[in-house]
Formats: sequence, C-alpha cells, structure tokens
Amino acid sequence: MSRLYEETHRALQDEFETRGLADAVEQAAVRTSIEDEDAAFIHSRDMFFLSTVNDAGQPTVSYKGGDPGFVKVVNPTTLVFPSYDGNGMFLSMGNLDANPEIGMLFVDFEKPDRRRVQGRATLERDHPLKAAYPEADLLVQVTLSEIWVNCPRYIHRYEKLEPSIYVPRDDVETPIAPWKRIDMMQPLLSPEDQARAAAAGLISAEAYQASQRIPE
Repeated sequence: MSRLYEETHRALQDEFETRGLADAVEQAAVRTSIEDEDAAFIHSRDMFFLSTVNDAGQPTVSYKGGDPGFVKVVNPTTLVFPSYDGNGMFLSMGNLDANPEIGMLFVDFEKPDRRRVQGRATLERDHPLKAAYPEADLLVQVTLSEIWVNCPRYIHRYEKLEPSIYVPRDDVETPIAPWKRIDMMQPLLSPEDQARAAAAGLISAEAYQASQRIPE
C-alpha cells in the first residue's frame, strides 16, 4: 500500500503509463526517517520553501531563510526551525496551527540537489532549543512523515552572492526592516519597533520604493 498515492495520482499514473515507475520511486527513495546524508544536506541549507494549508483548504507557499543550520535535525524523525519577525500576517504559522500537515522543500541551486519533507508541525513557545534562535517569535517542531530525494534535472543553477543582513545573529544587532521606517507605517508598529525606526530615521513611502529599485 502506498504512503503517497491516492486515486487521483493513480489515475494520472495510469493515463501516462507511469504506475510502475511511481511505485519503484516510492519504494527506492521515500523514507520515514532522516538519514545522516539527509541531515547534512538540511543543515547546509540557508533557505527552504514551506507549504501550508488553512482550515478552508486554501494552500500557500512561503520562503523561509536563515543562516546554514537554521533548520535543525533533532533526531531521525524530528526537525525544528524558527519563525522570525515578518510582516505581522503569521499566514504560514496560523495555517499550520489549524492544519498541521506541511511540506518542506530544500534546494541546492549550485550543485543542484533537493530534498522533499512531509510531516506534522506544532508551534512551540517554550521549546528547549529556543535560546539557540535569537529574536525568534516561535519555533516550529516537525514530526516527519516522509522524506525523499527529488530529481534535480529542472533546477536552474544559481550562485549565492551574499547572506541577508536581516537574519538574527548573536554577534551583531539586527537592522530594522526598511519598510518599518516608513513614516505612515508607524501607528501600526509596536512601541519597540517605533523607537527603533525613529533611531534609524523615518523615511517616506516614495523614498522606500526608490531604495528597492535595482539600478539599471
């Protein structure tokens, strides 16, 4: 019995005559625990894509970034990653609090290589590893359902230019997000962020937009 395929998958596999191939891929590649090679790959990544679904069945995909190792493999069936300061929507976090089934896609754009992870997530406010993540609002703990290596042939090759200066780190002060310095945004921010924005200097919306343009 398949862990992955349902009637809709089987119908398409039969239409395109790939049922045998799909079964072979699942048998050979899909695992229910994280092996050492998988853990090393996950720890080497500085970003991944997170898919969640709200309680109305609407999906979303978000980019999650940090320094390499910001997703930690706790044991062969458990991962942890932080929820850092964002735009206040908490869209992914709210989704997984309503529907814990999530997908995670880890990609190496230079090699290329990738891993797909499926599991069930919980929001953790007092996790033992929270101290390892400065400025994290929450930690997300994922109990693994499946992990497998995906064919990398359609991954375009890119090179990383520089890490984001906005990733929280122990040894430096994290700069305030530029959009939080916009004058018209101030009433919507926390008192702490208002104070940080004032210290950095307020800017107009037009100045912010100009600063985000890529020079020609």
